Amino acid sequence: MNLSERVLGWVADSGAEGDLIVSEGNSLSLKARDGELEEHKVTSSQVFGVRVIKENRAGVAYSEAADEAALRTMVEQALVNASYARIDAHEHIPDTPSTLQTDDALLAPTDSVSIEEKIDTVLQLESQLVARDKVKNVPYNGVSDVVASQSIYSTAGLRATSRIRACFAQAAALVEDGDKNVMEGWGQGTRRFDELDINHIIDEAHANCLALLDGEPVSTGHYDVIFDAQCQPTMFSTFSMMYSAKAAKDGINPMRDKVGESIADNRLSLFDSPLLAAGFGYALFDDEGSPTSRTPLIVEGKLDTLVHNTATAAHFGVKTTGHGARSPRSTLGVQLHQMEIGEGDTDDTVLTNGEYLELTDLTGTHSGANAIAGDFSFGASGFLCRDGQRIQPVRNITVAGNFYEMLKKINCIGKNRVWDLNRNAYMPSIRFADVAISG
Repeated sequence: MNLSERVLGWVADSGAEGDLIVSEGNSLSLKARDGELEEHKVTSSQVFGVRVIKENRAGVAYSEAADEAALRTMVEQALVNASYARIDAHEHIPDTPSTLQTDDALLAPTDSVSIEEKIDTVLQLESQLVARDKVKNVPYNGVSDVVASQSIYSTAGLRATSRIRACFAQAAALVEDGDKNVMEGWGQGTRRFDELDINHIIDEAHANCLALLDGEPVSTGHYDVIFDAQCQPTMFSTFSMMYSAKAAKDGINPMRDKVGESIADNRLSLFDSPLLAAGFGYALFDDEGSPTSRTPLIVEGKLDTLVHNTATAAHFGVKTTGHGARSPRSTLGVQLHQMEIGEGDTDDTVLTNGEYLELTDLTGTHSGANAIAGDFSFGASGFLCRDGQRIQPVRNITVAGNFYEMLKKINCIGKNRVWDLNRNAYMPSIRFADVAISG
């Protein structure tokens, strides 16, 4: 607090307005190999990032040092950067003289697990999985415990602080049987380390490997497709630029002129829900300190809004939606917090009726996607299913199409919603119709 007051005082003395982000983090990362600890990494960081706005020009600078000389240099550099920036009358420091603080007991709970117990956990994760049938080795494994905090202060009087904790455990095993091999895995994320279920991760990782070991391509054609709880959020996040007001302002968002128009099946409703505390994308405020709320993106198939920071909101003459995004090192942008799809009206027995593909893994989701046109082509694996039963493991296929057209070809939406492994998306299963598969 004392440092922030001094930094913002220097900003105000220069005739500018500004805000300061202070990001701090502590993390532990452990990995095992051949029954021994391969990596024991402890990191700690603190970064100050200032944004100044003077004469309608914005500049940013950051410092990893906290002494007065370094912070003064940071402010001076931000002012120099601003002097070379283009004029933008819409970017300003929000007039929000408020105090916001998250609940540590909810988002950053503590436990009594010792470092020795955490090391034992990763060693058990690897050794017990490698002892399973047909497992050759466990090349990818690890546990981590991360605590991160972010504070935002502004010359307008804002004081906002957030602190979160996330613990992860994951493992991927290589399984061989004759000339066949496959590598699959599983993971889990929790707020407390003692909530991680290592036995469940081992069971799921091994089961996933054995299930896909005999996988073969299916015939090329068009199939109904259900993406699993990990792949479906990947599909939606890959094309999340479609909701960005920043991309619309820059002229590269294909949905920029479609607010209020139907862009999807009328049974689909999609929200950004930053206040779902069970998710790791929880955010009480955005990176400008603007309070967040549940934002409808698609309502009954119609594009309801784009997501805004204060600058894009001023440009389009609307209010910010609380989606300002800025790290200590970056300029202002927009981003979603955590996606939520409203529950559908279809029971599982109807959702899985007849023949369909269940896709459990996608590869090339960045290189194989064009977010502007909506086109995609991903490597995939999963299962050919009939009436809810897996009848054939499937590997070495390609799923391709246009995501924006796929949103209009929804067969049905399930009732049951689940979190993905990273706890950034809360969605029911969606059965998409007429999806092109190359086998």
